[in-house]
Amino acid sequence: MMLKKDKKIEKLYYTIGEVSELFEVNASLIRFWEKEFDILKPKKNKKGNRLFTPQDIDHLRIIYHLVKERGYTLQGAREKLKNNKEEVINKVAVVDSLNRIKEFLLDLKEQMQ
Repeated sequence: MMLKKDKKIEKLYYTIGEVSELFEVNASLIRFWEKEFDILKPKKNKKGNRLFTPQDIDHLRIIYHLVKERGYTLQGAREKLKNNKEEVINKVAVVDSLNRIKEFLLDLKEQMQ
């Protein structure tokens, strides 16, 4: 999954609005996934606002890959994470690398025309 224009993760904490923008999904979906997947544990400030760490964003990238890109049901995604988390992490990393290479090649092609 390519984050919006492959935006770099540079901050310690991100708001739910920033995270939903990165993944181009509604904040309500992020909150829903938080309830459904125990690997998502954003911190909450005194007001109760969610603050996501870069690790939370990595976990969201995995969930997004399974549910949105691979078409897993929520139960199927939970089971996949429970049984083969390392395998899923490795596959997501490979897909991200391939997407970056694809973007680079497309940019290069455009520059050559």
